[in-house]
Amino acid sequence: MKILGLDISLRSTGVGVVERRAGQLVAVEFGLIRNAAALPHSACLANIQAQLAALLARAQPGAAALEGGFFFKNARTAMILGEARGVALAACATAGVPVYEYAPRLVKQSLTGYGAATKTQVARMIMTLLGLREPPPEDATDALALAVCHLHHQTGLVALQPQPL
Repeated sequence: MKILGLDISLRSTGVGVVERRAGQLVAVEFGLIRNAAALPHSACLANIQAQLAALLARAQPGAAALEGGFFFKNARTAMILGEARGVALAACATAGVPVYEYAPRLVKQSLTGYGAATKTQVARMIMTLLGLREPPPEDATDALALAVCHLHHQTGLVALQPQPL
């Protein structure tokens, strides 16, 4: 099963596709969807949608995982992230890919055994689990971590399965 992890932001969305092959986790592809600071807001959203649609068509994941549980003091920041998340959700829905949401602490705990792990600890674990020689860019690391978290939560017990958004 292939899982697409998404670390959504307007200027640098992290993406990572992880697959379980013969009991091993493999990073199929990962990277960033970048938007220049000078690019208008609507153009950034269109670019995220287009690049995610292409990735979904190319990788054909069985599910997508993204981070949930955000609280912002700045309403504008929350609105911008919400719009970018909406574009990602719509791209996945259009491709028929169910989306699952995981709290940041749960992702860290799933990978390191400690819900307050540092970004460095998560990056090292991602490198170890996926056999990477160098750490991916930070946003791509977070996306890969989300994908691995989802794979870790796939059990044979229906009652324990996460529910899609």
